[in-house]
Amino acid sequence: MKSVARALILLSAASAARAEDTIPPGRIVDAAIGDWNKDGKPDLALLVAPPAGDDADNPIGIYIYLRDDEHSLLKLVASAPHKIWGSVEPGGIVGQEPSISALPNGSIAIVSQNDSVGRDRWQQTLTLAYRNNSFVVAGYTYGSRDTLNPDDSHSCDYNVLTGKVTKDGKNQKAEARTVTIQDWQDDFGQKACDSGK
Repeated sequence: MKSVARALILLSAASAARAEDTIPPGRIVDAAIGDWNKDGKPDLALLVAPPAGDDADNPIGIYIYLRDDEHSLLKLVASAPHKIWGSVEPGGIVGQEPSISALPNGSIAIVSQNDSVGRDRWQQTLTLAYRNNSFVVAGYTYGSRDTLNPDDSHSCDYNVLTGKVTKDGKNQKAEARTVTIQDWQDDFGQKACDSGK
């Protein structure tokens, strides 16, 4: 409860700091607080649902705020609309909700999933890290399973920065990349995970 109250306070400060980038409160679906740039001050990351009527394939946006050095106000530093898929409607489908969380090392984990509809279930995690004044995708993790065929399950962990891939327990190599969250496409991760086929 305390972290939710802190997120709302941080969001208010963010809205005041950049009124032109105001996000309607009803569109915020999850929030995380952490020290992304390791300056000792709490920062904010949001998952935001699209406006009503937006039917994009990946409708949910990622917005990241850092503290302004001079005034200690939050400042929007990364805006990545249409980045992940998920159910965001109140009373929507359980098992399809996206989430965002702060990791102990100062990175951000963003999870999207389908663990409720159809036989093909999956979960995807993007790990963001703050590097050279940008938020880059440092990791892509994907797992899938077939509910009717338990032997048909797969996992892949792609260290985007080094190109190291672990697919179904086997190590392989893919292209190392430095890609900001704004430029990231899930195809990059899927291609890396398929590179050892």
